[in-house]
Amino acid sequence: MATLPAYRWRLAPDGLATRRQLRALGLRPGGQDVVAELQRPRRRRGPLVAYLYRIDQAKPVRPMTPARRAALDAAMRARRTCPNCRRDAGYCIPRSLGMCVPCADLSSSVA
Repeated sequence: MATLPAYRWRLAPDGLATRRQLRALGLRPGGQDVVAELQRPRRRRGPLVAYLYRIDQAKPVRPMTPARRAALDAAMRARRTCPNCRRDAGYCIPRSLGMCVPCADLSSSVA
């Protein structure tokens, strides 16, 4: 298996972009393989790695359909609903707590 070419941070050639950069351009990788990787050095740890894709082979982002919007709304509503009190908390429930903050405060004060 051949290794990917690696470029240092901010030194990637023109015509390559990360997923986020493609998304900002209204594009998606569209099934193409990773062409190279971008490495950002860090102290005392391994480098951060981002994969690069060719911009000329990227495809436009698929439009949002009513069914996809309904599915995303349902998923976000499930993330905001507290399993204890069954109310919409108005924010995504922290996974560390597993419940809304008022319910977590009540359960910690009782214990």
